[in-house]
Amino acid sequence: MRIIKDTDIKNAVKALFISLNCEIGDDITKALENALNVEESDTAKAVLTQLLTNNKIAREEQIPICQDTGMSILFVEYGDKVTIDGDFTQAVNDGVREAYIDGYLRKSVVDDPVFDRKNTNDNTPAVIHTKIVPGETLKITAGCKGFGSENMSKTKMLPPSAGVEGVKAFVLDTVKTAGPNPCPPIVVGVGIGGTFEQAAVMSKKATFRRADSENQDSRYSALEKELLCEINKMGIGPAGLGGKTSALCVNIEYAPTHIASIPVAVNICCHAARHKSVEL
Repeated sequence: MRIIKDTDIKNAVKALFISLNCEIGDDITKALENALNVEESDTAKAVLTQLLTNNKIAREEQIPICQDTGMSILFVEYGDKVTIDGDFTQAVNDGVREAYIDGYLRKSVVDDPVFDRKNTNDNTPAVIHTKIVPGETLKITAGCKGFGSENMSKTKMLPPSAGVEGVKAFVLDTVKTAGPNPCPPIVVGVGIGGTFEQAAVMSKKATFRRADSENQDSRYSALEKELLCEINKMGIGPAGLGGKTSALCVNIEYAPTHIASIPVAVNICCHAARHKSVEL
């Protein structure tokens, strides 16, 4: 068994959230650059140039890419031969707290969703998804999700008869309805299968995938490409001002499901797809 101290987890989480709020991934940068090369609209080119410039300034000056520094989300691969010296959840939340206070990041979490809605003033609690895996390491993939795009996301239970065409129609309708609201060009995460809640979690995890990756199953990889093509034909464009680039990528995750349904979730992420990983 390997012992990992809670202070190491706290420090790692703190560093992740400060860094990912100020530094966009090289995959998103490349996707934006590729989009700039294919755009024909002067307006679309101007928006993409501004996004790339903004990202460069944020990285160089270590200031947030966006004023909405999001809600803290973590996907944790927890080795089955790992023991935590301390409270894991507390360590994560302490790391988030210190990151948002010491990093001067906007605190956007309220303690009650309907009644009091009082700001917790430190962006906690974080949302933590844990998966037990073989091994002696702890891998933490963290992201901060702004809710301009989160509000445009949807989940639906389709009948089996809907098939792949029903899935495609739901994804495309969700993106079309969202229009300019989620700050395009967007990253589209799709979760198919499992149960109601599993589909939603898969769709969120899909937005954490690299923009230049693809599903290992050739059928789903082809579906990703088809959906991306159809979305970019919508003409929503960067900042919703028209153009060829409404989405940077479509990432699909899937799981076995019940014979009576096809759960589908679409999680939309803005162009600031902020996520990073660390392994302890």
